[in-house]
Amino acid sequence: MRNFKLEKLQNGETFVTREKGNSMVPILKSGQNHRLTPAHWEEVEVGDIVYCKVSGYFYTHLVTAKDPRKGCQIANNKGRINGWTKRVYGKVIEIL
Repeated sequence: MRNFKLEKLQNGETFVTREKGNSMVPILKSGQNHRLTPAHWEEVEVGDIVYCKVSGYFYTHLVTAKDPRKGCQIANNKGRINGWTKRVYGKVIEIL
């Protein structure tokens, strides 16, 4: 299955997108447009919303911790921790 968001971010594009789901409410509502720009795990900070891959799944979730060896800890806004990853591809720079 083709991942258009991943392709655009890897090509250096900044773009507007949206996703379904309530795991990031109230920060990001289901279907709410947001602007993604390319980013790497070293560049993001705790509290940033990133587009990343954790354990085989893509998420637009929060960075809740950073570690030089593990990368970024990813979680939703309900307290569910998805895990650690260095596969961060983009960062939400604007919620529309």
